[in-house]
Amino acid sequence: MLRNPNGLSYAVVSLLAALAVADAALFVAAFDVRLLMAGDLNDHPDPAGFAHLGVDVVAVFQLLIQLALGVVFIIWFYRVRKNAGVFAPDLHRGGPGWAIGAWFVPIANLWWPRSVAVGTWRASRRDPYGDGKEAGESFAVLNLWWIFWIVTDAGSLFATAVYDDADTVEEFAAGAACLMGAAVFDIVAALFAILFVRRLTSMQHAKATGMIPAAQ
Repeated sequence: MLRNPNGLSYAVVSLLAALAVADAALFVAAFDVRLLMAGDLNDHPDPAGFAHLGVDVVAVFQLLIQLALGVVFIIWFYRVRKNAGVFAPDLHRGGPGWAIGAWFVPIANLWWPRSVAVGTWRASRRDPYGDGKEAGESFAVLNLWWIFWIVTDAGSLFATAVYDDADTVEEFAAGAACLMGAAVFDIVAALFAILFVRRLTSMQHAKATGMIPAAQ
């Protein structure tokens, strides 16, 4: 049975937009740290604590948004995978449950969710067995989403580690620069994720409503 993913997609897009805003706030907070490190810290009783404050506040909001986004995204991902099994059941290597489980398998979660996404995307095309290029349904958006997801995930971990381990003015400045770079990558990743979610949802909506024929 097909289920409409539109409502969930709007929720995912809203949370992705909120995450991008939080990333922009992190960029500003990290930039303030760099300015603080370049200034005169002698008059401040706790320069390290002051430097951390803005970044830590934004990081809390980021974490809350990411938790909500993770839950809603996985629910949406499971729904579109279920729909894809109706459109073209022979194009999937595993059951729809792997749209959830693949994210939680260490190491394999670096490529397994993409494999699920590829099968779902292919089944949702006008012609599930074509290359999708003529209809503008190639894997370009999907691949960009996944590449930036992996890069920003690794980059954020690295930037956070550098900043958290900082003890000197120079180390704080370097850590803040890393956070700024990670924030920019995360914003780009969020934008590509929005494109991926909206494009896949619109493909399924068009197919389910009869605007394009399903696979026979």
